[in-house]
Amino acid sequence: MSKPTGRHVSPERRVPASPGERTRPAGPPRHRRLKTVSKWSAIAVLGCGLLGTGIGACGLAAAREHPGHPAVTPSGPPPFVAIPQGKGAPVPKPASDHVARPVTLIIPVIGVRTRLSHLDLTRDHELQVPSSTLVAGWYTSSPRPGSIGSAIIAGHIDSRSGPGVFYLLHTMRIGQKIYIRRADHSLAIFRVTALRSYLKSQFPAQGVYGPAPTPQLRLITCGGAFDPATGHYLSNVIVFATLIR
Repeated sequence: MSKPTGRHVSPERRVPASPGERTRPAGPPRHRRLKTVSKWSAIAVLGCGLLGTGIGACGLAAAREHPGHPAVTPSGPPPFVAIPQGKGAPVPKPASDHVARPVTLIIPVIGVRTRLSHLDLTRDHELQVPSSTLVAGWYTSSPRPGSIGSAIIAGHIDSRSGPGVFYLLHTMRIGQKIYIRRADHSLAIFRVTALRSYLKSQFPAQGVYGPAPTPQLRLITCGGAFDPATGHYLSNVIVFATLIR
């Protein structure tokens, strides 16, 4: 499996998303590429997307952050997203069951329903970031969600135009569920086991991108304190989840 290399990444944005930054007038939000972390055993860090400055946190997607204060948190509860229906896919055995590619990510508790774009590495060996702050991306060189190993999905926290797809990722709690619809219409269901925030300078690439003996999922974005001088979030927020069916 190809792995990004380099430093922890943090997605940046022109405007925010995890809490987001203050919105700017006219002009489409710009997105910055995520930085990668140096090779660990072939593992890299995805940026948050507005993941901060690169992939390391990715949330993996990084959008350029705008100097100033983060965006104002929208009032009211997250939008309603129904729990998807369908037959749960069985947990595969190592090197046996084929797993279809992921096409949709659904997180009812924070109102997320997004198609999944495909993220690869750039010629500079940095993880690409989603082209839209409202769409999350699956790193195609990580395992497919539901297969053995750590599947990586990154998304922006916010942008100049407002909250990003992972704006409320930091509010998730242990035990909550994450659903991934796959190309064969099967539904992979994950349960959150941990929520962590790391300074980008201390991003644990091995623990996030390293091999895992069971089907795991990592959702990455930016978060923590916002530095108006640099226009970046100082940390990455990562949700760890494990396949339950």
